[in-house]
Amino acid sequence: MPTAIAMVATWLLCWSATATILLLLLAFMVNFFRDPERDTPKGEGLFVSPADGKVIRAELTDDGHYRVDIFMNVFNVHVNRAPMAGRITHMQYFPGKFVNASFDTASEENERNRFEMECEDGTRIAFTQISGLIARRIVSYVEVGDKVGAGERIGMIRFGSRVNCEIPADYALQVKKGEMVTAGLTVLASRTEHGVNTGESSDD
Repeated sequence: MPTAIAMVATWLLCWSATATILLLLLAFMVNFFRDPERDTPKGEGLFVSPADGKVIRAELTDDGHYRVDIFMNVFNVHVNRAPMAGRITHMQYFPGKFVNASFDTASEENERNRFEMECEDGTRIAFTQISGLIARRIVSYVEVGDKVGAGERIGMIRFGSRVNCEIPADYALQVKKGEMVTAGLTVLASRTEHGVNTGESSDD
C-alpha cells in the first residue's frame, strides 16, 4: 500500500496543479453521482429509508405521526427511493434558502419538494426532499399519479441535503437518532403486526 501511494503521488506531481484539481473534481463527481442497485426488503407494512445518511431525528410528533429525518453529506449516495409501494397523490415544490441541511430550520426555510403517497394497503405517508448548504437542485423522477414500487428511484438532491419522513403512528420505529441508514435497504419503521427484515448491504 505505501508503495502504491508513493507511485500515485509521484504521478500526480508530474501533472500541473490545474490538471490535478480537475482530476480530483472528476473523481468527486463520479463518486457523488453513483447509483448502486439495491435489493429492497420484501414484506407488508415496511417503511424503508428513502435516503442514505445519518438519522438526525426519530420521534413521535405532536401531530400524531412519527418523524424520521435523514441527513446526507456529500459522500452519501444521493438518489432517493420510494419508502413503500403505492401511488404518488400529491407533490409540492417550495422555493427557499440553502442553509445547512442538518439544522432543524432547514425543514421550513430551505428549498424543498414534498411527496404524499397512498400505499397499496391504504396507508398514507409523506416525505420531503430538502436542499442543503451547497445543494442547488432537487430533481424528481416521478409525477402525481405515478405508481411506484418500494425502493424505486424517485429523484435525487445534488450536493448535500436531507429527507424528512412522516410515518403513521401505528408503525413501530426500527431506527434511532445517530444511526446510519441506506436508501431502499434499511427499514425505518414497520406496522406492529408485521415482521421486519433489516438486512443491509454495501453501497457499491
